[in-house]
Amino acid sequence: MLLTKHTHATVTLTKDDKTLLIDPGAFTPDAAELLDAADAVLITHEHFDHFDTEKIVAAMKAHDDLHLYGPASIAGAISEVSDRVHAVSTGESFDIVGFSVETFVADHAVIHPEIPLVDNVGYLIDRQLFHPGDAYLNPGRPVETLLLPISGPWISTEQAIDYVRALSPRSCIAIHDIMLNDTGKATADMFLGENSLTKTPLEVLALGETRDLGTE
Repeated sequence: MLLTKHTHATVTLTKDDKTLLIDPGAFTPDAAELLDAADAVLITHEHFDHFDTEKIVAAMKAHDDLHLYGPASIAGAISEVSDRVHAVSTGESFDIVGFSVETFVADHAVIHPEIPLVDNVGYLIDRQLFHPGDAYLNPGRPVETLLLPISGPWISTEQAIDYVRALSPRSCIAIHDIMLNDTGKATADMFLGENSLTKTPLEVLALGETRDLGTE
């Protein structure tokens, strides 16, 4: 399985000529192109930086075989193509274009008590890669590679350290990073990387950079 890092929380996973796209949001300038190339789409939650409604609807209209998976709340936003929107709940396991996927639903991390919470889906893919969305969500399963959010209004360094230690992945790859410049990314590695309290390697990939995660 190959992972390619795109802007912010967007990643693509490729295996056996199939591509699974996660969180094509409004911060991702090439979201339309990524959607055109995708065989299926996973959405962690409804916030605009993870869910570009206009581009997703356009892609699904253009590709009759493109299906989308995510929290139930997104179906209303894309009612024009709702027949190919699959609402997921905690504890589901299924195959999506050759990838095994297990789902975990929890609240989005708290930004402020007065900001309403939305459902957030974490995806464990091929029993090795975990995308938690915008939450310190523990699947209660072994995780080889954790996609670790490192910036945003809800981020807590203290919670992130404890989160990595609780999951104890073999490695982390930074996501949710558009708000950080190079100094900020280096600081994230200082607090969350191998030489920090987590003792876990943290890779900060360049846009378009790919990693081979091996096979399940």
